[in-house]
Amino acid sequence: MKAVFIPYNQAYKDRLLELMKRMSIRGFTSWQDVQGRGSKTGEPHYGDHAWPTMNSAIITMVDDDKVDAFLEAIHALDAKTQAQGIHAFVWNIEKMV
Repeated sequence: MKAVFIPYNQAYKDRLLELMKRMSIRGFTSWQDVQGRGSKTGEPHYGDHAWPTMNSAIITMVDDDKVDAFLEAIHALDAKTQAQGIHAFVWNIEKMV
């Protein structure tokens, strides 16, 4: 099992949740109004007068056999509208109770 952390522009929320539903990725935890800036070319999302856009974030636990397809789908979503910003980071999950 893997943890997939997805910071994204709030404009992606409905598309991301629909993608997760289609892929039967059910459980997640989300955060609203997350501030940040892309590491290469992304504009800041600070929620202030200069940079009013905000991010959100989701973390979800994904079965190993679904991770690659999920990451490919997220990458395809990002490729359509790169200025919006969506990324995914994956960690191994050692144990779960």
